[in-house]
Amino acid sequence: MGLLSFIKDAGEKLFGSGTAQAASAPADANAAAAAAIKTYIGAMKLDAEGLGVAFDGSSGTVTVSGTVNDQATREKIVLCCGNVAGVEKVIDNMTVKNPVPEAKFYTVVRGDTLSKIAKEQYGNANAYMTIFEANKPMLTHPDKIYPGQVLRIPPRT
Repeated sequence: MGLLSFIKDAGEKLFGSGTAQAASAPADANAAAAAAIKTYIGAMKLDAEGLGVAFDGSSGTVTVSGTVNDQATREKIVLCCGNVAGVEKVIDNMTVKNPVPEAKFYTVVRGDTLSKIAKEQYGNANAYMTIFEANKPMLTHPDKIYPGQVLRIPPRT
C-alpha cells in the first residue's frame, strides 16, 4: 500500500491529554503518541504479529509494520493510524499472509452518507452496508461518519 495521506485535523482525538501531552521532550511525545495509536488499534480488536507503530510529530507521519492474516485487517489498521487527529500520512510497511485485491479509500466530504458513497462507488445506494461492514469496528453506526474521515471501499463481489 505504501504511503497514504489523511486530513490532519480530522479524526479520533488520541493526543492532547495524558502522557502524550505530558511528555517533556519531542521523542517522549512521539513515543507516547505511537503508544496511544497502538492502544487504539488494540481497542478496535485488530491484531498483527509484531505490530510496530512509530510517530513523527514534526511531519504528522505514522509508520506501521507487522504481519496480518488478511488484506482487510491491514487496511483497517492503516485507517486506525490515519483517522487520528494530528496524523497527516501513514507509511504502511505491513505484510499480508493471504493477499487479495486491495480496497479503494474514500475521504468523506460534507453532505456524504454511506448510501451516497455506495451509489457513487457501486452504482447501488443499498450497498451502503458493504461499506459499513468493511469499516467495522471503527464505524459503530451507518450514520456516524464525518468529513475528513477515510473509509475502506472494498472491491465489488
